[in-house]
Amino acid sequence: MTDLATLRLDADDRGLDRAAAILGKGGLVAFPTETVYGLGADACNGRAVARIFAAKGRPRFNPLIVHLADADAVRGLVAWSDMAETLASRFWPGPLTLVLPLLPDSPLSPLVTAELPSLALRVPAHPLARALLARFGGPVAAPSANPSGRISPTSAAHVAAGLSGRIEAILDGGPCPVGLESTIIGLTDTPRLLRPGGLASEEIEAALGRPLARSGGEITAPGQLASHYAPAAPVRLNAHEKRPGERLLGFGTVPGADLNLSPAGDPTEAAANLFAMLHQIDDGTAPIAVSPIPETGLGRAINDRLRRAAAPRD
Repeated sequence: MTDLATLRLDADDRGLDRAAAILGKGGLVAFPTETVYGLGADACNGRAVARIFAAKGRPRFNPLIVHLADADAVRGLVAWSDMAETLASRFWPGPLTLVLPLLPDSPLSPLVTAELPSLALRVPAHPLARALLARFGGPVAAPSANPSGRISPTSAAHVAAGLSGRIEAILDGGPCPVGLESTIIGLTDTPRLLRPGGLASEEIEAALGRPLARSGGEITAPGQLASHYAPAAPVRLNAHEKRPGERLLGFGTVPGADLNLSPAGDPTEAAANLFAMLHQIDDGTAPIAVSPIPETGLGRAINDRLRRAAAPRD
């Protein structure tokens, strides 16, 4: 479906009211979070959720994150735990997603969970996202608002470039400050890092007082596909120089870089710039080389996205 007139809504009461009304009628609305723009639909409306998969070209086995206005709303959908309470009280609202056992008789569409017995949830910190969720008054399923597998959107312009004509509206809240998707923690058994993201795993381990197990490779949460977040051009990692014909995305002091994620070598700045600069540097033909980035803190999440961007594609 590519014949919709996609509205660009302002970040004001009128825009929020229109966005909430569209969601209530089963429409799709892209909206900003602190991480990236999400593509929202009423999580209880199976028809609306199915349209997310169609608009993005997303495989149905890949579950979605449900966004809610506060932790109280989350507790009504999943089997809550002491560890969940610890992390929610410390990091929500914010760039953290928790995967917990789904309660029986859930009102959510089974498409949200890809028929898994668990549910991924978060409470975003972006004021516009929170205002929209409060106005809508229910759970909103929202993966990143981009064609599946491509670079995630951190501005309304990125959303429009990928999804115009496929969705009803884009709520324009400016650039996303964190710039990386949420960190996903599985709490269905041993606390497990399912996807590194905008909250460093070291902070989560400190809050829990224990190390996180690592994912076993099965798809149990969003963002775990081997090839994901990819530009149109091929990507070469850990590049110490620019080869002929390449464009170089630098980190730290890198002479000759076409763009630099952080000249100061700051992983937080690099995370905020990653997707926007990948959009900017990608012309679809010239290969992209990326400087090495330390595998610590937010660098771990940046490298996760870059490895998936550089992975072989179908």
